[in-house]
Amino acid sequence: RQLPPQPVILPGATLGLLGGGQLGRMFTTRARSMGYEVVVVDPDPASPAGRIASAHLCAPWDDRAALDALAACAAVTTEFENVPAAALEALAARTAVAPPPAAVAIAQDRIAEKTWLRDQGLPTAPFAAVTGEAELRAAWDAIGSPALLKTSRLGYDGRGQAPAGSLDEAFAAWHRLGRVPCVLERRLALEVELSVVLARGRDGAAAPFPPGENVHRDGILATTVVPARVAPGLAEEAVRLAGALADALDYVGVLGVELFVADGQVLVNELAPRPHNSGHYTLDACVTDQFEQQVRTLCGLPLGDPGLLTPVCMVNLLGDLWAEGEPDWAGPLALPGVKLHLYGKREARPGRKMGHLNCLAPTADQAADLGRRAWLAVREGAPAPTS
Repeated sequence: RQLPPQPVILPGATLGLLGGGQLGRMFTTRARSMGYEVVVVDPDPASPAGRIASAHLCAPWDDRAALDALAACAAVTTEFENVPAAALEALAARTAVAPPPAAVAIAQDRIAEKTWLRDQGLPTAPFAAVTGEAELRAAWDAIGSPALLKTSRLGYDGRGQAPAGSLDEAFAAWHRLGRVPCVLERRLALEVELSVVLARGRDGAAAPFPPGENVHRDGILATTVVPARVAPGLAEEAVRLAGALADALDYVGVLGVELFVADGQVLVNELAPRPHNSGHYTLDACVTDQFEQQVRTLCGLPLGDPGLLTPVCMVNLLGDLWAEGEPDWAGPLALPGVKLHLYGKREARPGRKMGHLNCLAPTADQAADLGRRAWLAVREGAPAPTS
């Protein structure tokens, strides 16, 4: 379904942004380089995006005066899914908003998200909703061991999740998680984790980036290798599922879709209605990066070419690497093909995403090896040997 035409918003206009973290910073950088002004609303006075925006309104995301200021912008977007969906709905009545508030609302709640995916006929791991003790027992009977218990709201980067090998462990995990609504999900023997980031315009045109091959550590994305080293049929199916999901949502904007491969089948794990961590490789390895696509979709401009220019490995840099102070960036940057991106965060904490490296090489295997050596160079302060 095509949405009603939206006037093209040209450079010189002011764009609004709810949320001011690293994704917002990269959006702001790209938007300003394209000639737009950006107003950021974020309650953090040290907001990474707010520090480089045209204006930073240091206020809660549902602050009425701040929302009034955003409503005066030519269009408004968001950098993460946990801003109040009601705030986006209120803004959508006054100005152009992308992504759609309904898509954000679905992504905010795992029960709603998993149920919606199932209702669309999209394959997922077996799951059941848990809202009380009786539901947990019934869910365990339906799902069985091994399983993961995930909070329905506000879980990310491995937070709000606990493994369970028995009903007793499931109850103990549920109590640790605060007895809040959860999803009990079958824990699959994964062959590989994939993600697809795509842009979709109001006219229904879509531009998917090549699928990424992801590795997580402690629930946090560690690396993404592109092109994904999987059979072509699996990569094509991942792109097809992401496109079907975006079409079903009547999506406008940049969308991240996380997928599992188990028993040779591609399954949808979850969606992110925004640019995605696994799409950061596009900043150096694609004709058009995911943040430029976010600007283009928001402003009604034609989509850019998502084509891959070179194989790449994206390596996340977490706050643990700052335990003894600022790392020595001369080490990784001495390696040909390594690009450094830091997010301007003033406080490094274990597990906090502080930046990333994009490691460019002639093949995916070589990019993955360069990513390993670059990460070791950050940790150890000198380039790792090639052998």
